[in-house]
Amino acid sequence: MTNVSIAIALFAGILSFVSPCVLPLIPAYVSYISGVSLQEMQSGTASTKRITISAILFVLGFSTVFIALGASATTLGKLLATNMRTFRIIAGSIIILFGLHIIGILKLKFLNYEKKMQIKSKKTSLVGAYLMGFAFAFGWTPCVGPILGAILAETSTYTTMSKGIILLSFYSLGLGIPFILTAIAINKFFFFFKRIKKYFHTIEIISGLLLISLGLLLIFRNSIHF
Repeated sequence: MTNVSIAIALFAGILSFVSPCVLPLIPAYVSYISGVSLQEMQSGTASTKRITISAILFVLGFSTVFIALGASATTLGKLLATNMRTFRIIAGSIIILFGLHIIGILKLKFLNYEKKMQIKSKKTSLVGAYLMGFAFAFGWTPCVGPILGAILAETSTYTTMSKGIILLSFYSLGLGIPFILTAIAINKFFFFFKRIKKYFHTIEIISGLLLISLGLLLIFRNSIHF
């Protein structure tokens, strides 16, 4: 695992946050996990303390799942260690396909599958905020799926579990820190969203190019040194 891989994982998490499938839903997530209405958010009268604690627990929830997936993917790498060169080429090729899918050059229908958990309760406890993080991780949106899948593919080429945990921890940080900061300043979010939504297509292209670069880096890892 190189510093480049860690930086890419962190940046991939940030791109997941600002993706067109995640960013517009942030107010709804914050409202649900904290019990604060959208009107209170916009007016700035919401309880910042409750929103912040709920956001942190939500982030811990999806981070737990992502890191566990990273550890599992690394275990797969151990099983395939004897054919690692071939496996890296396969994993790199899959990541490139994910990148082409995000850009729009290819359309992979299975990456547009989204599973949602229906929870009837209108008021979520702090424990519920953590569990909602689990729900988000298991039912990630089509925009997050390819990016996370690419990071997991990269992780699966490692034979040490700690490396997989580190890589997915940085991905979770990239996705989680902006979420917490946005939750704290949620009344400012609506102004920010109006300004950034016109760049959604550009964000998709950047995300796709990032994955293609990661795939090429994985395939040619033995030839490139950082």
